[in-house]
Amino acid sequence: MKKYYANKTALLTAVALLLTACGGGSSGGSASSAEPVFSSQTELGKALFNDANLSANRTQSCATCHDPDHAFSDARTGADGHVRAVSLGDDGVSLGDRNAPTATYAMFSPQFNADTTRQRFNSEQPDYSGPVGGQFHDGRAATLADQAGGPPLNPVEMGMADKAAVVDRLRADANYSTAFESFYGADIFADTDAAYTAMTRAIAAFERTDELATFDSAYDRFLQAQDSGDNVASAEYLFSRAGAGRVLFFSVQFTNCATCHQLNAQGSSTETFSGYEYHNIGVPVNSAVRAANGSDAEFIDTGLQNNNEAVSADIHKGKFKVPTLRNVAVTAPYMHNGVFRDLETVIHFYDHYLTGSERQTNPETGLPWADPEVAATVSLTELSDGDSLNDEEVGDLICFLRSLTDARYESLLPDDGLCD
Repeated sequence: MKKYYANKTALLTAVALLLTACGGGSSGGSASSAEPVFSSQTELGKALFNDANLSANRTQSCATCHDPDHAFSDARTGADGHVRAVSLGDDGVSLGDRNAPTATYAMFSPQFNADTTRQRFNSEQPDYSGPVGGQFHDGRAATLADQAGGPPLNPVEMGMADKAAVVDRLRADANYSTAFESFYGADIFADTDAAYTAMTRAIAAFERTDELATFDSAYDRFLQAQDSGDNVASAEYLFSRAGAGRVLFFSVQFTNCATCHQLNAQGSSTETFSGYEYHNIGVPVNSAVRAANGSDAEFIDTGLQNNNEAVSADIHKGKFKVPTLRNVAVTAPYMHNGVFRDLETVIHFYDHYLTGSERQTNPETGLPWADPEVAATVSLTELSDGDSLNDEEVGDLICFLRSLTDARYESLLPDDGLCD
């Protein structure tokens, strides 16, 4: 009997040694010697973008406020059933003061430049000179990587205490630890700032992928049909309400839309519908948001002026970056503070500046348009350039804007028959 147990013990020991040699153990090897789960920094960035563990209460990720299923915008609703004007923080209580913009096509916003000249297309206005680009509504993050580093440390967003707290979460995850050491060096975690920067670079790498810029909307398909000589498909778009809205949008005669919302010469396959300029268009305070987030009654969102010293002059007060119009029809609410719920309201708001406009009432409130939060710097030259639109033209313009929706999000468009 003793011989039997001795032989059994020897056999088990040999099997255990064999498994160890072949890597058959449950977690053999250190992080630095293991193969990374992620094949690229882009894959790593996508995982980080979707990881709620990088927030204080482990309830919020980048994707919470930039939901891939909703054109990378925040589609969460409030108690009233409407999409919130501003995002709810990781703590389930905190509210910011600005609407979370879509992350789609954000990669095309150039690095922030405080003083540059930009050519305008289909506009009677002179070329633009001034600040351009950057990330966030005020451009305070010069690049995508800079932007990615903001929300984890923002107390009303993901709420982490500091960079070290975020890096500790990264290091505690075996897959992240292995990937970071593989992509950024075995000693990456020895320097907290370096590790945090590596995280932001990975997230930015994901945000620069085609997943966030598909260029496959109905408008893009029309351009492709034109280029390929598909006259049937081309004519179908041209003679639709979206096609009529396209004429209005790009026309110097009828609207001023293209002055700020056209980046390239007409027909470009990579048009993002933003020149990334900065303007104050006279958006009123979102009083409901201010009441909910507890802002001081005297608080004024000065926008671009708070970016950095290069744009601290009063001429920049109240200005915000012109957003992309890609996916605009499925990323309500609108304006930097989410003050308008409907796209039609936005068009009425712009129209009320135009010669002969009778649209002097906010259709969502039934009251006259509220005063601008910052009145002194409103871009009246650009805003008042053009004639008022009639109801049919407003509908056509809405249909054109809907046609800028990526194919994967077309199911989110209103089924109201407007553009049939």
